[in-house]
Amino acid sequence: MTIVGLDDTDSRSQGMCTTYVAAQLAERLGREAAVQRCCLVRLNPAIPYKTRGNAALAVHTDVAPARAYDIARELVADHAIADDPATNPGLVVASIDAERPEATPAPLATFSERALREELTIETATELCRAHELRFEGWGDGRGVVGALAAVGAWRLWADIGEPPTHELIRYREPKRWGTERTVDHESVFTAAAAAYPLVWDTVDRVAGEPVCVPHTPGPVLYGIRGDELAACQRVAAAVESEPVAREAAFLTNQGTDAHLRAGQLGTTTDGRSYRLEGTVEVGPDTQAGGHVFLTIGDGTDQLPCVAFEPTKRFRAHVRALRVGDELTVAGERSEGTLKLEKFAVRSLQRTALVTPTCGGCGRRMESAGRDQGYRCRDCGTSAPGKTRAAIDRELEPGWYEVPPVARRHVAKPLVRGGFDAPTHPAR
Repeated sequence: MTIVGLDDTDSRSQGMCTTYVAAQLAERLGREAAVQRCCLVRLNPAIPYKTRGNAALAVHTDVAPARAYDIARELVADHAIADDPATNPGLVVASIDAERPEATPAPLATFSERALREELTIETATELCRAHELRFEGWGDGRGVVGALAAVGAWRLWADIGEPPTHELIRYREPKRWGTERTVDHESVFTAAAAAYPLVWDTVDRVAGEPVCVPHTPGPVLYGIRGDELAACQRVAAAVESEPVAREAAFLTNQGTDAHLRAGQLGTTTDGRSYRLEGTVEVGPDTQAGGHVFLTIGDGTDQLPCVAFEPTKRFRAHVRALRVGDELTVAGERSEGTLKLEKFAVRSLQRTALVTPTCGGCGRRMESAGRDQGYRCRDCGTSAPGKTRAAIDRELEPGWYEVPPVARRHVAKPLVRGGFDAPTHPAR
């Protein structure tokens, strides 16, 4: 059996989509021998030179490795956006029994895991390809070989960690329509999404009124439906009214799994990686220019600034509701020394606060009697040595909160999928 890995055939400005190349590859290979599956592998979302989703693709087939390499090489050369200097495609072909994930060499699975959480060099990828006698080729500077090799190792990685893959069904536009406005009936999308939720998720953002499944880039994708079951994704896609569909492809994927997160400590985090961290709010929320909300968490030794950026929209209201002393688990990518929040869990809330005392006689709030002199009631003359602690109402409850679908990263796990260690408050 053969695994063909592909990456970086698309362009930030000119579109294309590596899933489209993989779909065409699966069709071509399927004319000659069986194609078992196509895998869409999300990699480290913090990589600075990625296109939006940082996805690599793998096609598992019975076509002989040499023949699969020739077909894939031709397709990449034909479809990659070669005139974009930021597009650097990669191709890796391995002869591995994909029906037995353990047949994939362990170093390839390790490489795939690292590609989810680190920035790896082209040299590391090519050396590993040579060590395992894999066919490979890179265009431009060859950076796509990194993702292509990670896609080859992903099948074993998924088996090793015991995380069942999710599904995405992608429908593609007729080539003559690429670059034009998409014709998709939004009402049909929202109706279909509601009927299939929560098996199908992140199809729409109900509060924002946004069909998240419909991209805004000039590429070939018409829409993509994600979910826990392929049959449910197919039902949603069948119910969507749109312009003609040129082709469709189903992918197994690590989307919606939080596979990019690693457990860490506040004092040992590094830019360009994503973490799940424990801490207490030490500096309360501050809304700054542009609507971004900042706060700082600490663990008694180290501190880490966190931010909910304006595009996370209503998620910021949850962040603003936090107070100094609240204990949290936070998750997100560290960039320029700050954690960009994707979700957080409230572990405990401060239910009281220090307040100016009230007079026991008249019930009015006391006034300061002067520096270090406590408080005094101007009318009654009663006094108090300092502030008192009183119960306060909190807008939050313990549990997990997340950014809304319109702001969610592809690899981030929606709360509605379950498996979290506390109550959840899903954003729809």
